[in-house]
Amino acid sequence: MSRTLLSSLIGASCLSTAFMGSAIAGGLERGGYNIDLLFDPSRFAAEATETYVMPDRKLKNAVDTDPTTALVPPGSPGFGRGGGNLNGRSTTADDTEPYWVPRVGLKAGMAGFDCMIDYSQPWGVHSNPGINWAGANSNIETKIDSDNYAGTCSYKFDVGKGGQLRLIGGVFYQEVEGFKTRLVQDFSPAPFPINQLSGIGRIDLEGDGVGWRIGAAYEIPEIAFRASLVYNSEVDLGDVTGTVDLTQAGRTAIPVFGTASMPASVEFKVQSGIAPDWLAFGSVKWVDWSVLQVVSFCSTAVKSLGCSYQGPGFVTSLDLLYRDGWTVQGGVGHRFNDQWSGALSLTWDRGTTTGLSSQTDTWTVSAGAAYTPTKNIEVRLGGALGILTSGSAGAVESDGNTFGTDVSYDFGNDLVSALSGSLKVKF
Repeated sequence: MSRTLLSSLIGASCLSTAFMGSAIAGGLERGGYNIDLLFDPSRFAAEATETYVMPDRKLKNAVDTDPTTALVPPGSPGFGRGGGNLNGRSTTADDTEPYWVPRVGLKAGMAGFDCMIDYSQPWGVHSNPGINWAGANSNIETKIDSDNYAGTCSYKFDVGKGGQLRLIGGVFYQEVEGFKTRLVQDFSPAPFPINQLSGIGRIDLEGDGVGWRIGAAYEIPEIAFRASLVYNSEVDLGDVTGTVDLTQAGRTAIPVFGTASMPASVEFKVQSGIAPDWLAFGSVKWVDWSVLQVVSFCSTAVKSLGCSYQGPGFVTSLDLLYRDGWTVQGGVGHRFNDQWSGALSLTWDRGTTTGLSSQTDTWTVSAGAAYTPTKNIEVRLGGALGILTSGSAGAVESDGNTFGTDVSYDFGNDLVSALSGSLKVKF
């Protein structure tokens, strides 16, 4: 099997697996990490990919499980911090928003060395159930975005019997930012002018950090075989800073800080020619999402004391309680002729929720095609359709504390779909 065939088949198979395997995985994963361009046999290659993901998660049977309010005097029935009774609002909500996942990379190779620089958006989430549902005290809108700038190199050398060993290493710089809004207090029952206050609270956050990767790959080009193992380190975001804005609820804006890390991951990929013009491929990925449990934020006025949940200066927290993520993919690729090749794959992603969110298991079928009109240009198109499995969310206990006491809801088996396009130029 020629190196050109290896490239075209792997190109189609990577399209059909990578863009969906990461784009709808659990936790905050969106584009994940991908260094497949590093393996392109061309001396120089540039690639741009854009994926549009359309999850359709619907929440139902929502109940405001903390209907207390601060509008009545302390000691009165119903006094508390629940933000008011929202059980008269809708019990259903459309939770998810569609999103784009871009990736741009440039690779150069010479004398056994290959190096790649790339831009991607590995992490992200956008939940937007709105204000008119029973869970608005928990979430109106949450959005997190990321930017990742990476450089990765490898050195390849012969190890006998047609095999080649490749050693891989790289670094990446990452920026993460986002916001969350929720109904801090429902002022609608109060008299004018208090009822003109929306009661919406907002937290804006940002942080950045540096990570690294290391790995190895073994290749036998004549049979289109490649097995790779890559470790991507945790990214310590240092001080995650921002503001908790409660001015719409008649209070003030508070500068806050906290600490968080984005997770480490390990991915094993394997592919091999199994018959003339046929390729089988698969992968297993582990992501350390359990590093994100309860992310506390405290007033910068007490920064010297540190920040802990319900500790001195505590203002609010992002309660995630994630468990580790696992993604398993498998499929086949086929070259139809010198210009066309395609692939079909099945992906299972283990949900990261422990009961606080709707991130349950996902099953996805994806298909991709690669068109090579000339030896220097490759165009890829793909699509996918998947199932977001059913479940429920509500109160969860962890380390002696109870989280998720503000809302409970159910969700059924929902659909997710995606489209992707890519252009590669090589010479």
